[in-house]
Amino acid sequence: MARSLEQLRRDAKRCQDCPLWANATQTVFGAGDPHARVMLVGEQPGDEEDRKGLPFVGPAGRLLDRALEAAGVRRDHIYITNAVKHFKWQPAGGRAGKRRLHKTPAQREIDACHQWLEREVAAVRPQVIVCLGAIAARAVISKDFKVSTMRGRFVQSTLAPHVFATFHPSALLRLKEETEREAAFQRLVKDLRLINKALS
Repeated sequence: MARSLEQLRRDAKRCQDCPLWANATQTVFGAGDPHARVMLVGEQPGDEEDRKGLPFVGPAGRLLDRALEAAGVRRDHIYITNAVKHFKWQPAGGRAGKRRLHKTPAQREIDACHQWLEREVAAVRPQVIVCLGAIAARAVISKDFKVSTMRGRFVQSTLAPHVFATFHPSALLRLKEETEREAAFQRLVKDLRLINKALS
């Protein structure tokens, strides 16, 4: 299993199936326990992930760590990846040399990367898949899935026995009011507790 993932990681480094590879520092493949019963699927790498080559190591990843701990889920027991493996970005203010800002991947880019996600799932064979955010939910569940109204519910899938979606942690970081952020954090934690419910 671990060897299979390592081969996938090497193969994905050479992927040029969509234009995103040209402006990214590197392919950001999944990481974590190759025998994990739980797989978290995010949307795409951010600026810090693109530079370090690992998923969920930036501000959203640190918030996710807090939420997982509060939900009683150990991150070292999960495998974590993204639906899209290259960072799609634009310069802040539209000017080169500025900070790089996340730009939403197009559906064709999500589709081009789907082969890697399917092969990761096949290698890890998780019991639970958690989709973090709309792009992940569209890649794993269906293209018309609405996280805003359908989060926190198990859905049928051929990829794993237990699949559900919740907010992407980065959505919480964009909230300006502290009370609003805290309420959203508690909703995220509540959803993540479904992981232990599914495994039991």
